[in-house]
Amino acid sequence: MKTMTAKQVENQLKELNIIDVRETDEVAAGKIPGAQNIPLGLLEFRMNELDESKEYVMVCRSGGRSGQAAQFLEGQGYQVINMDGGMMNYEGTTE
Repeated sequence: MKTMTAKQVENQLKELNIIDVRETDEVAAGKIPGAQNIPLGLLEFRMNELDESKEYVMVCRSGGRSGQAAQFLEGQGYQVINMDGGMMNYEGTTE
């Protein structure tokens, strides 16, 4: 599985497609600008919203759930990257 640091994500923000797999109440406290929220438990049912020709960066609180999401989506043929350390390591602005 490919990974990126939170700093790399922050530096390349405008070029990335970010999926935040945290629960909606977690995301309400702040998410990476432009990130799409698809909670991990709904990913299987909402992956049709993703474009298989694009690469996605998966984000969660600490990197565990996003790692699970990345493995699942890779198995379905998607191009994905896991953000190491999740939002706990992200120091950029949030919305």
